[in-house]
Amino acid sequence: MEQRLANSWNITVNEKKFIETALLKDLRVDGRRPFDYRRLTIKFGRDDGSSEVQLGQTHIMAFVTAQLVQPYKDRPNEGSLAIYTEFSPMADPSFEVGRPGESAVELGRIIDRGLRESSAIDTESLCVLSGKLVWSIRIDLHILDNGGNLVDAANVAALAALLTFRRPECSLGGEDGQELTVHPPEVREPLPLIVHHLPIAVTFAFITDDNIVVIDPTQFEEAIMKSRMTATLNTNGDICAIQKGGGVGVIPSVVMQCLRIASVKAADITTKIKDAVESYNTERAYRKVKRHPSAADHRTESREVN
Repeated sequence: MEQRLANSWNITVNEKKFIETALLKDLRVDGRRPFDYRRLTIKFGRDDGSSEVQLGQTHIMAFVTAQLVQPYKDRPNEGSLAIYTEFSPMADPSFEVGRPGESAVELGRIIDRGLRESSAIDTESLCVLSGKLVWSIRIDLHILDNGGNLVDAANVAALAALLTFRRPECSLGGEDGQELTVHPPEVREPLPLIVHHLPIAVTFAFITDDNIVVIDPTQFEEAIMKSRMTATLNTNGDICAIQKGGGVGVIPSVVMQCLRIASVKAADITTKIKDAVESYNTERAYRKVKRHPSAADHRTESREVN
């Protein structure tokens, strides 16, 4: 991913020196301090399981869907989770249409690793019929604008979409108890996913060989960085995953400092996600009430007809 970004943005020597000189004074070209995040905005569509996230100029949409499939033979009682990314040329001139490139695959793997290895989603609750039918959850990430730090923005979009997604409720019946009925939302209220915790990805960019580090890098900072590290943590301080890229090594004391900072940032981002989801759920409940007219409304309509 680092090599792609370096080829995508043409940074002159003067621009590179200006960014590095500013960082020596704890300043960045966009006015932030080294460990400040850009403004994070989380929005939702009218359909459950869709989110839209903006982190500075980075713009990403996420959609969650589910379908019934046969489980893996070694996990007959567990559902599955898959992440797919789409890089639009509209977001970055280096993105190509069609087959996912190396950067798209890497982005999906980083987010998948944080969700899967930390068991954030209860996959056993996705089992409908042991050994025969389970729910397969799919997350589609659409990159609309690349303003830098795609990993963190995509991670927030995926979590927000998962928290608002609801799958249809199923029941078993028939003489042998194996006849499956998938109830539409008009008959039975869909069920939310069981999410144990929120693994938050926090990305650091190392600009120079002596480990000058910034958080939430822009596309210009990514173009000149020597390496990057993404730490995925939850509010309990548990480290869910760490991914290091680039050829420059990082000394242990700097890694520990980054983890301490990431823990604080993860707590802040978790609060923003939960607040946004709570507002969405309140609005959703209000829309649902408005769809069901009261008995007084029915009587009024009857009098008007008479």
